[in-house]
Amino acid sequence: MRYQMRQRWFSSGLFWRTFFLLAFLITASMVAWVASFRVVERGPRAEQMAAQIVSVVTITRAALTHSAPDLRRELLFDLASNEGIRIYPLENSDRVKPLVGSAVLPELEFYVKESMGDDTLFAASVNDVEGFWVSFKIDDDAYWLMLDRGRLDRTSSLQRLGWASIALVLSLIGAVFISTLINQPLSRLTAAARAIAKGKQPDQLPESGPTEIREANRSFNQMVADLARVESDRAVILAGISHDLRTPLARMQLEVEMAHLSDEARDGMHTDLAQMDAIIGQFLDYAKPFDNSNFLPVDISMLLEEAANNSKRMADVRVNTFITPGLEMLGHTTELERIVNNLIENARRYGKTPDSDLAEIDIVCKAEGHQVHVEISDHGSGAPESELERLLRPFTRLDTARGQANGSGLGLAIVNRIVIRHNGKLILRNRDGGGLLVQMTFPLTQRSGTSRKVQT
Repeated sequence: MRYQMRQRWFSSGLFWRTFFLLAFLITASMVAWVASFRVVERGPRAEQMAAQIVSVVTITRAALTHSAPDLRRELLFDLASNEGIRIYPLENSDRVKPLVGSAVLPELEFYVKESMGDDTLFAASVNDVEGFWVSFKIDDDAYWLMLDRGRLDRTSSLQRLGWASIALVLSLIGAVFISTLINQPLSRLTAAARAIAKGKQPDQLPESGPTEIREANRSFNQMVADLARVESDRAVILAGISHDLRTPLARMQLEVEMAHLSDEARDGMHTDLAQMDAIIGQFLDYAKPFDNSNFLPVDISMLLEEAANNSKRMADVRVNTFITPGLEMLGHTTELERIVNNLIENARRYGKTPDSDLAEIDIVCKAEGHQVHVEISDHGSGAPESELERLLRPFTRLDTARGQANGSGLGLAIVNRIVIRHNGKLILRNRDGGGLLVQMTFPLTQRSGTSRKVQT
């Protein structure tokens, strides 16, 4: 799994795509430039080397021709020791190895023969002695002049490779820098968008840099401010409506008590008023602001155990728990209790086992890696697969799939909202064997103990 994530990151990440594209273009440009340079400078380089060889041969021949016979041995010794030039007689029995392996050699031989004659010979080694060998004549006698190859080409292949490597490394560093400049604004924008998706207020993006980036960040900041204002206005409106509705509800309850009604009518009206008050409470829960800056460690295992024990007072519920003790996460205890109570109540109302008035609820809590997984499921009829995602939206009710719903359709929306604000993830799916399963995943702060089953 980790390998697949890394593979996707490398293959689809904009930074790496930009980096590899720039690296390829830079490398291709360098290769093309080097190839073009070698082609263009081949002629002048061959002409320069030929001039050097002709000059050395001419000076050496002149020195040997005009020197006294008794001083030639000393002259040859000085040429060999000081200048790296050796002179040997050319014999028909010499073992000669021709010059190969360089694109500049044909032009070099052409220029040298143009100055010294077409009978000039070249060799890479004579009698197994490596060097640059060129023949010349003094009167009717033929001689070999041997030069060190480094004298002609002072830049070795290793040096060229070193310079090319340095240039390539510097170019790749530049590619990293350019890729970072290009992708950093997008990374900031992505992080801010993720923060909004989790219900957080992101920091303002810097409104600087190129025109396109500056305009995009300014528009995003304006959108964040508008969303915050809409959220605040919605909370104020819902809170105001809920507060205003509760005052006449209280009067209606008082009038019901004072009215001359039958017990059956009075109980029915009390039930309706209690349901209306519960709906108003859901509005307030969904609209109220949330602050995750003061999260505290919460023993989620104990919280689930207490919720299961409280369900014993419900005659139409049976709860099976599979809970690993001692699991902790950061959060608000009240909000996490609201999650569990909403899900248990939702399963009690709409998740009754077919052909039964009993709702069997399974609660699972376990640790996997650095996360705690909480599952609450029932054994009812479930919900259509195509409608599972829509169930998490506000004011959504599936009466045909989950039985007759008496509520505002905010229960699961409130649960999802709280889960996201606790840096968690919620998944709805149908349970194998029937029923709806709600799976929540939260970051884990501590793990201990082993799993156990409790039936209530």
